[in-house]
Amino acid sequence: MPGFELFGDLERKEVNDVLDNGVLMRYGFDGMRKGHWKAKELETELGKAFNSKHVQLVSSGTAAVSVALASAGVGAGDEVIMPTFTFVASFEAIMMLGAIPVLVDIDDTLTLDPKAVEAAITDKTKAVMVVHMCGSMANLNELQKVCNTNGLVLVEDACQAIGATYNGKPLGSIGDLGCFSFDFVKTITCGEGGAVITNNKDFYVNADHYSDHGHDHIGSDRGAETHPFLGYNFRISELHAAVGLAQVRRLSEFLEIQRKYLTIFQDKLSQIPEVTLRTVPEGGEESGAFFNFFLPDLETTRKVIQAFKENGIDACWNYYDNNWHYIRKWDHLKDLKSLFPITQEVKDGLKYLKTKSFKQSDHFIGRNISCLIKLSWTQEEVEERAKKMTEIISQMV
Repeated sequence: MPGFELFGDLERKEVNDVLDNGVLMRYGFDGMRKGHWKAKELETELGKAFNSKHVQLVSSGTAAVSVALASAGVGAGDEVIMPTFTFVASFEAIMMLGAIPVLVDIDDTLTLDPKAVEAAITDKTKAVMVVHMCGSMANLNELQKVCNTNGLVLVEDACQAIGATYNGKPLGSIGDLGCFSFDFVKTITCGEGGAVITNNKDFYVNADHYSDHGHDHIGSDRGAETHPFLGYNFRISELHAAVGLAQVRRLSEFLEIQRKYLTIFQDKLSQIPEVTLRTVPEGGEESGAFFNFFLPDLETTRKVIQAFKENGIDACWNYYDNNWHYIRKWDHLKDLKSLFPITQEVKDGLKYLKTKSFKQSDHFIGRNISCLIKLSWTQEEVEERAKKMTEIISQMV
């Protein structure tokens, strides 16, 4: 991770196809295309890769979450349960629909704690959004039970875990709807882009129309299409889709590299008694995009991170002090700093953040170090990096 590290002739060929015919928009202009439909081809390839009947490409991972929720009827005043550890896009996508993000604790998987989810359900809860952070997954069996028992939609945000599987199924294909991001730093990239996947035809039709101003996409005359309901513009371009088309065909290549390097890190650092590896639920296989482990306490974790920096070990983070991925520093959300007025419903729904503490999440995030695994490394570089990390940690604990 990320796929841009290995751009090559395949990506150039697909992009040049688009430039040669001059059609950058995914819809219409049939006669000019010379048979090239990159977005449609990418949707087909993603359907195969993620074992899903329906795929709708959109402009970003954030758009994918909003489109997925809207497609399932989530809107004003509905509550969507989400984790404290994610990217800010998660609550942004919920709030854009006028819905209320309800943040709950994570567990040692670094994803949603099913018990915390169950405790947060109210009569306003419409959906649960699990975010598979840093290449791995939540306990999806338990989350599905909670959702089924309470009649809730389960949305998987698999943006950081492309290619990971749970009981043999690709992440994103297990819930009612799955979301992916193909931005510049994802395992497969379009530069900017995202996708919604589902096996529910109604949700797919909703996503297809909603993401393109409500166009019904019936017939070959775009101007004659009808608009069954309101929609917005979350379209991907053919140029972005072309890059993604080449990248998704290389997914198995990328996953093989990531998982090989992940194993090297896990085998080396697990020899340190004070190091605990992140919990992967039974039946789960990580994508290998990140290597995650826990140290005994926050103080030690901060010292190790600093020592990593001083010794040239880059791309490793402790998210406890991170501005973008953990609730602790989301003051703009807690204080509702917005360019435009926020509805009273959402204001009232977010008052809990003023006093709510997340001690369980602090316990896990404070002791976690998450390290990006780069596709461009050689095996020798990975082995040397793992050795150096082991030496540094052993000196600190």
